[in-house]
Amino acid sequence: MSSDRVESSVDTAEVPTELPVPLAGVLQEFTQWLRLDRGNSEHTVRAYRGDMEAMMRHLVSRGTTRLDDVRVRDLRGWLAAMQSGGASPATLQRRSGVARVFFAWARRESLVEQDPALTLKSPRVPRRLPPDLAQDDMDELFRAAAERAAETDGPLGVRDVAILEVLYGSGIRVSELCGLDLADVDHQRGALRVLGKGNKERTVPLGVPALQALSGWLGLRGEVMAGTTNAVFLGARGARIDPRVVRRVVHQALEAVPQAPDLGPHGLRHAMATHLLEGGADLRSVQEMLGHASLATTQIYTHVSNERLRAAFQQAHPRA
Repeated sequence: MSSDRVESSVDTAEVPTELPVPLAGVLQEFTQWLRLDRGNSEHTVRAYRGDMEAMMRHLVSRGTTRLDDVRVRDLRGWLAAMQSGGASPATLQRRSGVARVFFAWARRESLVEQDPALTLKSPRVPRRLPPDLAQDDMDELFRAAAERAAETDGPLGVRDVAILEVLYGSGIRVSELCGLDLADVDHQRGALRVLGKGNKERTVPLGVPALQALSGWLGLRGEVMAGTTNAVFLGARGARIDPRVVRRVVHQALEAVPQAPDLGPHGLRHAMATHLLEGGADLRSVQEMLGHASLATTQIYTHVSNERLRAAFQQAHPRA
């Protein structure tokens, strides 16, 4: 175990007092590994830490105080207890996955002789197709947003249109949009440099409408900016925009499309991917744009396209 990790474990601000000191120290070490070595976001670190803290509390309540004493039956008992408490299959699947990551790390660090999670299976989760926005919905959304911007006194309405166009035009996540700096915009190539999950950088193209909307906002950005910031998108007070503001902008825009489901920013990402595939884009290119580590994650959008094709067939074909 490296000395820098040992030293970091004395930071008691994150150590849960309910756990025995050895387990609390291990949890602290795991947290630091996620944050510093694996490069996970703070949101992911908190989620993983919370899951493993819940697991440790369960084990301690049943008399296990040493990590090396944990067996796969103990982990199965933990999952069974959560299932009895009403946890969904998706929650159980996520927590079993985190347990596998945790014990694989613990084995590499020689904190356990054997990995008890090696044979731990995740429950099957029924695959649900994400709700979707039709292309007509998106056209109506942008028309309404442009009208609202024309009625708004100031640059924020123009900013909101640019936010919507960039989210749909590029398929980037809200966190990625909020993290954009001026240097990340390549106007000549019509592209954005994006820092995604796990600090992985990728380049995504932008269409003409998104580029025009973005240029319109950048021309007014100085009227809002307070102090020195390189952020592309700013809040009303001139600092880098908060993700909650972006979500509010998208929800308000969707309210103008009565037949559209209120999906939030991720709905624009879903719509972009689905519409790309419907237009003939190949799955690997869509995977690159979305920044998915696995092609299997992107394949859900082929199911959306297939379902829409099937619905159109049933409605329109005379012998359907």
